[in-house]
Amino acid sequence: MPGFELFGAEEKKEVQDVLDNGVLMRYGFDGNRNGHHKALELERDLASRMQTKYAQVVSSGTAALTVALASAGVGSGDEVIMPTFTFVASFEAILSVGATPILCDIDDTLTLDPKAVKEAITNKTKVVMPVHMCGSMADLGALKSICDEHNLILLEDACQAIGGSYDNKPLGSYGDLGCFSFDYVKTVTCGEGGGLITNSEIFADNAHKYQDHGHDHIGKDRGAETHPFLGYNYRLSELNAAVGIAQLRKLDHTINLQEKNYTILRNALSSIPEVTFRRVPETGVESYAFLNLFLPTEELARKGHKALSEYGVDTCFYWFDNNWHYYKKWEHLLEPKSLNKLSTEQQMGLRKNNRSFPSSDAWMGRTISCLIKVGWSERDVKERASKMVEALQSILY
Repeated sequence: MPGFELFGAEEKKEVQDVLDNGVLMRYGFDGNRNGHHKALELERDLASRMQTKYAQVVSSGTAALTVALASAGVGSGDEVIMPTFTFVASFEAILSVGATPILCDIDDTLTLDPKAVKEAITNKTKVVMPVHMCGSMADLGALKSICDEHNLILLEDACQAIGGSYDNKPLGSYGDLGCFSFDYVKTVTCGEGGGLITNSEIFADNAHKYQDHGHDHIGKDRGAETHPFLGYNYRLSELNAAVGIAQLRKLDHTINLQEKNYTILRNALSSIPEVTFRRVPETGVESYAFLNLFLPTEELARKGHKALSEYGVDTCFYWFDNNWHYYKKWEHLLEPKSLNKLSTEQQMGLRKNNRSFPSSDAWMGRTISCLIKVGWSERDVKERASKMVEALQSILY
């Protein structure tokens, strides 16, 4: 996923434009900008690339999720269904708007299981939020049908899968809202940043206001703007946006490099009968950010992950024991622990999460995910593939 591997003259030029005019904030100071509005330009480019009507850039992927939820009117009393395998930002964003995250099992896509989603729906459910973890997507067709049947919002967390697609639509654009992270280790980076996309004029207008303290942005005098509703500061700076402009232009090139390296590794590992791979839903195309594989048992997966490290293969993850990405280590959510006082309704809702998820455990216990870098030479990738085969064969035979 690391777009930082491709920093170059393009990013420096865009950043230099901002430094030359000296306006680092996206709003106001129009007389000094010399026509440069980097955040606005990034929004236009993002909407075009994602084939949506609207885009809003913000300060992080977490902010994107928060703004998306608020823009859709999600709040106190609402439940948001999310997967057991994601980054902690998913439930942090839900809690930040006053709603309650409801954990739900994953399947062999390593994303939300539509059957489990059906069982998790209550009269409080407002949103289904699949998280396209490690470069591939949920079964979006099935989830959309569920959302349509129950009049729910489908919000795609595509923070780890920009550049992938489903049913010939860019990931993030299939649902009602889609969110991206542009932090330092994402496929497209702004250093820090995020974005959301939608075809809803209402959601887009709400997002534009909410991410800037509720300002209506009407008229050129910022001091005269009014506040139709409460908002917060999730603005993206011009410097960060400038980096993102250059990075987004490279997205297709980045995806092509990831696919090339991914394919070499997958073809090599396919020679081992015991190794299988995550299911990509029909009509889905990965972003190739990770190679995600299954071993026959949890014990073998643990041994395999250790062997890969011993053979010098880095950037491979065993998420089952990871305290950032898997529910088992989220004690701050499961107990819950918070500096601010949670509502009684939130506390009651969160108790639903403090249970076991054996179906998710069955998949995650067997999963090893290997990050795909774009800076590897073909020789590097082939050597890596050889080491991976040797390492896994050493624990299987």
